[in-house]
Amino acid sequence: MTLTTYLAQLGNRRDPRTGAISMPIHMSTTFEHPELGRSTGFDYTRTNNPTRQVLEEGLAVLEGGTHAVATSSGMAAIQLVFGLYPAGSRFLVTRDVYGGSYRYFRHLEDSGQATFGFFDTCEELESVLTDEVTAVFIETPTNPLMKEISIRRVAELASRVGAHTIVDNTFFTPLRQKPLDEGATISLHSATKYLTGHNDLLAGAVITGDEELGERLRWLANTTGPTLSAFDSWLFVRSLKTLAVRLDRQEATAREVAAALAEHPGVSEIFYPGRGAMISFTVQDRSRIGAILTGLTVFTYAESLGGVESLITHPVTQTHADIPVEIREAYGLSDDLLRLSIGLEDPRCLIEDLDRALSL
Repeated sequence: MTLTTYLAQLGNRRDPRTGAISMPIHMSTTFEHPELGRSTGFDYTRTNNPTRQVLEEGLAVLEGGTHAVATSSGMAAIQLVFGLYPAGSRFLVTRDVYGGSYRYFRHLEDSGQATFGFFDTCEELESVLTDEVTAVFIETPTNPLMKEISIRRVAELASRVGAHTIVDNTFFTPLRQKPLDEGATISLHSATKYLTGHNDLLAGAVITGDEELGERLRWLANTTGPTLSAFDSWLFVRSLKTLAVRLDRQEATAREVAAALAEHPGVSEIFYPGRGAMISFTVQDRSRIGAILTGLTVFTYAESLGGVESLITHPVTQTHADIPVEIREAYGLSDDLLRLSIGLEDPRCLIEDLDRALSL
C-alpha cells in the first residue's frame, strides 16, 4: 500500500460492529475495567485514547518511525522533546529558527536549564560540536529564509559526539523529506500547519524510531499531559486523508508564484527552495510594506501557514518579533522580508493579487 493510499484510508475499518467508514470519536475521559487487575488497554484518556491511538499509529507510519505522540500544539511538541533531556544539557540550533522556538530556548537558557549555540552550515556545526553537546536541533528549510541543510550530514556529525538530531519537519512534511530515514533521532511538527491544513486545528506531533526514546516520550506525555484531545485527534485523522493532494497542489502553485515574483520589479530577492509551498521575498522599497499588506485581497495578512487559504506574514513584527533586531538582522532577517504560505486558490488569482499590491 502506498503512503497516499494509506493516508486516504487512515482510521477506516476500525469499528467492525457497525462498519462505520469514518472512525468514531471516543470522547470518554475514562474507561471501564472489566475486572480487578484487567484493562482494555484504555484507562484514562490522557494516557491513551482509541481515537488518538489511530492518529499516532498513522503519524508513525507517515514518518517511518515506531512511536508517535500527538500533542496540543507545535510548541507542546517541542517542549515534550526538550523534556527528555536533563538540566544542564547543551543544544546547537540552526540560526534562522522560528521565533516561538527561539523564545522557548531563551527561556530555558535564562532559567539555567540548558545552554544553546547557533550555526548556519554543516561546516560551522562541525567546528562547534563537542562531546558536551546533547542534541542538535534543525529546521530545514528554515523559517523564514528557507535555507536547507543536509539532515544526513547533521546526523552523521552529531552521532560522532553521541548527540541526538532533532528535526522540525513542519515545512516539508514527510511527503517531501523523512528525517528519520536520513538518520535523525526525532522528527517533530507543528501539525497546525500542513498536516492538518485547514487553519482550524491546533496540534503538534513527535515521532521517533528509537524504542527507548519512544517509551520515554509516552511516559513524559502521560506525566505532563500535553496530549491531544479525542475530537481534535479525529479532525487530525480526517485532515491527513487529503494531505497528499493538498500539498501537491500547493507546491505546484508555489512554483508558479515564485516564478512570477522573480520577474516582478518590486521584488529584490526570492527565497524558495524549489519544493514545498512556502515562499519568502524582499521588496525593493521597505517603506511600502504596510501598503502591500493592506492592498492584498486574496492573500490574508495573518500568522501561521500550511492551510488551504493563502496567507502573508511580516516575520519581524509577527512570528519572529521575539528575536532581538540585532540578532535577526545579523543572519539576514530584515524588515523588508515578507513570507507567503500558498493555499489552494487558483494560481492566477494569487499572482494577480500580488502584482496589484506590489504595484500600487
